[in-house]
Amino acid sequence: MAERVEQRLEDRIPELEQLERVGLFTHKEIRAVLRKASALEYKIQRRALRKEDFINYIQRIGYSFKKDEIEHSILHRVHSLFNRATGKWKDDVQLWLSHVAFCKQWNAKHQLSKVFSTMLAIHSNKPELWIMAAKWEMETRLSSESARHLFLRALRFHPECPKLYQEYFRMELMHAEKQRKEKREFEQAKMDLGEFNYSEEILNGEMARIVYRDASQKIKGVEFQLAVLSIAKLFDFTQDLQKEILESLQTRYADDPLTWDYMARRELELGSLPPTEQSTKQKKVSEMAQREERCCAVFDEAVRAVPTEDMWKCYITFCLERYNRKTNSAELKQKRLERTLSVFSKAHESSLLSEALYKQWLQLLLDSNLSEKAVEVAEAAARHFSQSVEIWQMRLQVLIQLKRDDVTQCFEEAIKHVKSKGTLPLWTLWVEWSEGTSSKEDTEALYQRSLHATTPAESVTMKEMYLDWTYRNCGYKKVKRLFTSLCENRPFSLDFFRKMIQIEKEQESSKMLHLREYYERALREFGSTSTDLWLDYVKEELSHPQGKPENCGSIHWRAMKMLQGDLVMMAAASEAANSEGKQLPNKTETMIWKPRKECLLQNIPPVPHGKSEESQPASTSPHEDDVSGSTDEGWCNIFAGLDVWNSEISNIPESSGQQDASAQEVEDWDKELEESACSPYDADDFSCGSFEDNNLFGSYVWKEDWFYNPRCHHTPCFVFPPKIRTVEKGQFDDAEVEPGQK
Repeated sequence: MAERVEQRLEDRIPELEQLERVGLFTHKEIRAVLRKASALEYKIQRRALRKEDFINYIQRIGYSFKKDEIEHSILHRVHSLFNRATGKWKDDVQLWLSHVAFCKQWNAKHQLSKVFSTMLAIHSNKPELWIMAAKWEMETRLSSESARHLFLRALRFHPECPKLYQEYFRMELMHAEKQRKEKREFEQAKMDLGEFNYSEEILNGEMARIVYRDASQKIKGVEFQLAVLSIAKLFDFTQDLQKEILESLQTRYADDPLTWDYMARRELELGSLPPTEQSTKQKKVSEMAQREERCCAVFDEAVRAVPTEDMWKCYITFCLERYNRKTNSAELKQKRLERTLSVFSKAHESSLLSEALYKQWLQLLLDSNLSEKAVEVAEAAARHFSQSVEIWQMRLQVLIQLKRDDVTQCFEEAIKHVKSKGTLPLWTLWVEWSEGTSSKEDTEALYQRSLHATTPAESVTMKEMYLDWTYRNCGYKKVKRLFTSLCENRPFSLDFFRKMIQIEKEQESSKMLHLREYYERALREFGSTSTDLWLDYVKEELSHPQGKPENCGSIHWRAMKMLQGDLVMMAAASEAANSEGKQLPNKTETMIWKPRKECLLQNIPPVPHGKSEESQPASTSPHEDDVSGSTDEGWCNIFAGLDVWNSEISNIPESSGQQDASAQEVEDWDKELEESACSPYDADDFSCGSFEDNNLFGSYVWKEDWFYNPRCHHTPCFVFPPKIRTVEKGQFDDAEVEPGQK
C-alpha cells in the first residue's frame, strides 16, 4: 500500500512544481499540500474502502486553476478517482451523475461519452438515463445519429415506455427543424446544395411520423396520444402530422372523457382574431365569452354522449378554471359564476357528482355568500354519501360557520349513520365546538361518551384532549383523578403520559414521588421502544430538588434490559449527541472525569492509593449478584452528557502514551508545517472506542476504575464437569455370581 501511495505522490510532483513556479503556492504550502494528499491517499488505499473518502478527496482537489499543465493533471486524477469509486459502488446512481456533472462542467466530451456508455451498460433499466444521454448527444455534441442510436437501444430494453417514445418523437422533429433551418440559410446565401443531401421526407417530419405509428401500436391510452399531439404543436411544419394524430384520437378513443375535454378546450384556440389597435375592451370580452360558450357547447354534447362522473368532472374543472381567471370585466366574471353553479346543479341532478366536487361546490357557495344554498347542498351531499365521514364533517362545518341551531341534532345524525371506525374527526369537531358553546358538565359528558363510542386506537386522541381540557378548566386535583381513571383502560399514547408529567412539573410544589409514578406508568407501556423516555427519567432524578441520583444506576440497568435491538445503539448515539458540547482533551493531556460524590454508591469504599486492587474483598459491591461488571461501568457513562460530573481534570504527561481523537479537524497549514512528525494517518484511522465490547456507552477517553469489580480483579474458580461413567458391553461377564443371583 505504501508503494502505491508514494508512486501517486511522485506523479504529483510536476504539477506542484508548476504551482510553485507560477506563484499560486509557496514552498511551505506545497509541503502542506503533500502532507494532506498523503493522508487522503492512505484513506483510499485501505482494505475496507469508504465512499465518503473518495468524495472528500475529489472535493479536496477540485481546484480551478487556469494553467493547462496544472488543470490536465488535476482533471486526470479526479476522473481516475471517479472511475475507481463508480467501479466499487456501481449501483449508486448519484455517484454516476456526479461524474457526469463534473464532465459537463469541464467540457470533457470524450470522457463523458465513455461515462454514459459504462453507466448505461450497468443501469440499462432506467429510461431517464437513456434520455439524458441522448439529449446530451443531440444538444451538446449536435449528433442526431448518436441520439437516434441511443433511443433505439433504449427501446430494446423498454419497448413500452411512453416517455422514451415521446422524447424520441421530439428528437426527430428537432432534427427535421434543424435541417430546415440549415437549408433555408444556405438558400439565402445562394450556396450550392449539391453536396448536401436534404431529404424532403425528413424535412417534413416523416421520421417522427414513423416513430408515432410504431408507438401507437404498442402503447394504448389517450394520455400518450395527447402528449404526442402537444409535442407536435410546438413545430410549425407538422400540420399534417397533427391532423393524423387528432383523427386517430377521435376514432380510437371517442368514449374517453379526456378526448372530449381536449376537443372542447381546443375551441378556445380556434377562431380567435389577431389583436388590433381598434379592438376595444368590450369586443375582447365579447369574443372571449363567445369562445367559452363554444367550449361549453362541446361539453354539453360530451356529457350527453358519455354520461359518467369523470366527464362531469372535466366539465366542472373547466368551468372552475375559467371562473378563477382574473378579469377586469365584472360582467364576464358574473357570467362565469352562473355557468359554474349551473353545471354543478346539473351534475347533482344526474347523481354523478363526487365527494370532492361537492366540497368545491360548497366552498364556491360560501365564497359567493349563498349560505342558504350551501346548507341545502350540504344536506343533499350527506343524504347521497351517508357513510362518508368527510361529507358529514363538511356539513357540520357549514352549520357551525353559519351558527345554526341544529348543530347538535346534525352531530347525532352523523354519529348514527357513520360506523364507529373512522369517526374520530367527528368527535374531535364535536368536543371542540362544545368547549366554546356548551357548559362544562355537557362537555365533560361528551368527552366521556366519546371514549366509549370510538375505537380503542381512536380513543387515545380523545384521552389526550380530555386530559388537556380538564386541566385548563377544572384544575390540578381534578386532572390528577382523571389521569388515574383513564389509566385503567388501554391503549395509551406517549404524549398522554408526557402531558401529565408536564402538568405536574408546572405546579409550584412539584413532587418527585408523583413524577416517578407517571414515569413508571409510561415505561410499562413504552419502555421497550422509547429511549428518550429513559433519558428524561434520569434527567428528572438528577435535576429535581427531591430527586435521588443514586437511583440512576438501576434506571440505566433496567433500560438496557428493556430496550429492543437497535434501540440500545440509538440510546448510545443520543448520549453521544448530548455530550458533543464537552471539551475534548488536546494532544498533550487527557481528561479524566470523576463522578460527583452523591452519584457514587455510598456503601462502596474507595480503593486506597498505592494498594493493589486485587487485595480488596469480594463482598465490596452490593450489586454483584444483580448487575454485571460491564453494567457497573456502563451506567456511569450515560451521565456524561447530563451535566452531573464535576470538571476535575487530571493532566497526564505525554509520556503516558495516551492519545485522543480530535472532535473536529481544523485545517491550519502553518501549524502543520511546524509539527515535526509527519504521519500519513489522521484521527479517523485510529479506533477511539472503548475496549469493553458489552459497554455500549463507553467513553472516548481513558477512565479510572471507579468501582470495585470482582470479575475483573479475581480469577474465576474452575468448575469441573461431572464425570460420566459408561459401561461397555461384556465388561462384567467374568465376575463371580453369588448363589441365588442371576
